[in-house]
Amino acid sequence: MSQIHPLDMSESIRLLETGDIADNLYHYDYNTKHLLSLLAKNIQVDDPAYMSSFRSFEGEVFENFIYEKLLRYAQDNDYIDKFVLKGFHQNKHKAFANTLSISEKEQIVYRTKSREISEFDAMFITVKNELYFVEMTLVKSVLKLRRRLRKKKALLEIAFPNYVIKALIILNDGATGAKQFPGFCKVWFTKEFSAGDVLDQIIAKNKRQLTPKDIISGGCMIEAHELKLHPFRYYNTMSWITKTIRSNKKHILDMSFLMNFKVQRYHNLYNKFYVGYLNIEDAKSLLKLDGEYPDTQRVMVALEKKHSDEIVLTYYIQTGRKKLYLYTIENGKITKEKKDPYGITVTEVFHINKQMDNSYEMNLTHIGVVKKLLKDCFSSAVTKED
Repeated sequence: MSQIHPLDMSESIRLLETGDIADNLYHYDYNTKHLLSLLAKNIQVDDPAYMSSFRSFEGEVFENFIYEKLLRYAQDNDYIDKFVLKGFHQNKHKAFANTLSISEKEQIVYRTKSREISEFDAMFITVKNELYFVEMTLVKSVLKLRRRLRKKKALLEIAFPNYVIKALIILNDGATGAKQFPGFCKVWFTKEFSAGDVLDQIIAKNKRQLTPKDIISGGCMIEAHELKLHPFRYYNTMSWITKTIRSNKKHILDMSFLMNFKVQRYHNLYNKFYVGYLNIEDAKSLLKLDGEYPDTQRVMVALEKKHSDEIVLTYYIQTGRKKLYLYTIENGKITKEKKDPYGITVTEVFHINKQMDNSYEMNLTHIGVVKKLLKDCFSSAVTKED
């Protein structure tokens, strides 16, 4: 008789059975303002605007549905030692800085004082000291999801060094690319999900009487902030990396420090390290600028880690507290992109720019040297793999 893996998917989850979750799915708050406005305008269901809005809503419902199912799965599974509560199952606390806690939207998040670093659909710990974070999505192509996994794993490895970090990915039948997930991922496939019933209840004029919330607590259930973690200061660590990477007296970059596996774990989390700045004159020729920035403008130089593990140079120009532009050069083509004014990169660049004195100024010769160092480093890594 073959042994059943302690994290095999239950038939109830695979078939999306609703009998054990009462009316809990209908008790969540959903972001339906845009969707309802489209319905009010009698937009056809095959209209791209409606389809996009409905897919977003359906993703919300699917996440809540799977979370409800996982709560009950964890209750009945001795292999799961702790399961983190969220939504209306937990006792609401404010989001704490530099730790795991619950956001205003009652989601599991890790945040600095001002920004969320990551959000987790669900999280649990097994009796074998494995910490699983859960990702659930209805998206058929999982490329973007795979890219998010590296950052989340790195964050949890830094914050919880005593656990082995793994991921549980829950997809619908028909999703592609699952075989390309890294080895720390376990993947479940459920049958196709539909949120039609939930939308019908929301828009119904005569709404049916719902049964009360079935609140799950006790047993292996814990609050997010109860998980003990290793103190980690997001901006302090970033400042330390920027300082150390430029501290070698003989070389423009300390490559041995950069490529240390612990530092590369931070690179997986931050995605980019800031290593210096160019004056606007040097940047003009490099980025083909045309006098749109003042003479005193600094151009921040960053080492960005691509999904392929190759590290490339990117450039940031911040013209206001919330105004930031990213310049990338790929195959000789220069691309300019405006960054999200409320994203963490805006805050990172502002913070690091204040740290950099004149010793961090770089010139075009430095840029050429760094490009060669990074290229040689990546080529060497690829050769080792071959």
